[in-house]
Amino acid sequence: MGLALVRDLRDVRSVATAEAVAEFEVDLIAGFVLARASAGLCDSTIRDDVSHLELMREWFGRPLWEMQPADADAYFGKTLRSAATGTRLARAAALSMYFEFVELRHQAELHALTGIVAVCPLDEVNRPRGRKDARLRIPPTEAEMTVLFTGWGEQLGSCRKFAPAARTYAAARLIADTGLRANEARHLDLADVRWELGRFGKLHVRFGKGSYSSGPRERMVPLLGGGAPLLRWYIQDVWGQLDRDHARHGAPLFAAERRDGDGCARRMGYETLRSGLAQATAEHLPSWAGRLTPHVLRHYCASQLYLDGMDLISIQELLGHSWVATTMRYVHVHRTRIEDAWLAGQQRAAERLKGLA
Repeated sequence: MGLALVRDLRDVRSVATAEAVAEFEVDLIAGFVLARASAGLCDSTIRDDVSHLELMREWFGRPLWEMQPADADAYFGKTLRSAATGTRLARAAALSMYFEFVELRHQAELHALTGIVAVCPLDEVNRPRGRKDARLRIPPTEAEMTVLFTGWGEQLGSCRKFAPAARTYAAARLIADTGLRANEARHLDLADVRWELGRFGKLHVRFGKGSYSSGPRERMVPLLGGGAPLLRWYIQDVWGQLDRDHARHGAPLFAAERRDGDGCARRMGYETLRSGLAQATAEHLPSWAGRLTPHVLRHYCASQLYLDGMDLISIQELLGHSWVATTMRYVHVHRTRIEDAWLAGQQRAAERLKGLA
């Protein structure tokens, strides 16, 4: 039986130079990003976590591994006191994951370099609690959406750049018809449109949002409503003006004007979709200016399907929700259970009074 040398983290170590500490801090963030990518998290989730860490680092003024419970108390109890619950929870989750990464992988190396034993400053006493704020989103009516997309479609012929304008129009209408998330639509490839599946064709959503940051979750979304003819028009008449090779692996369905070094088109950005929808709304549906976002289009799709008689479980599967309670938040503005119960109660009361008469 051999002997092993064990390092006691409580021993005081010589402190490294400021340059060495700064380089180590940068390497830690790079390693954190790679580890989260290895866990299967999408790029936007990783970027959000890193952004939260950078904001806390800017406030703290020193490497985050030096943060103590009193510092966390001051930050979450004063600086973020009036912030939205979702912001507080997201920032606390990013900080906890960062310290878990440091403790699991770099604790000994950090101590050897700085003499510090990293311990997460959040505990059961000061950890922010609550649930992410769920805003009540009441989508436009079917008549309002018809006005928007009719006016937007008629304007395409006079646009200075037809192809980019038609692409943004097609992406927005597809979200309204199928309930896709904006990032799910952006990450569709041309090959993800499967015309041979189902009654109308289906979309292979490969980067669906996972619950509790579990990573992308795939699903198949049928081309309901006007989704099928819309995509046929877009692919046949518009797509070739944005990209060149339809047989290229990974060719984006909604391509951007900018190209990579090899001449291949990039994907349309989220801000391009959002700003294009906002501009069209201001012009053709001014009563909704500043309020109609890609996510509200998703709410509109769910609400219309519910009004048309689709059951909640089918809507849940279409939208990619893990829990039907989430789906109910999308359609509850049109649910009439309370009104129906009130009417039934009034009818029962009337029947009783009729009997007494």
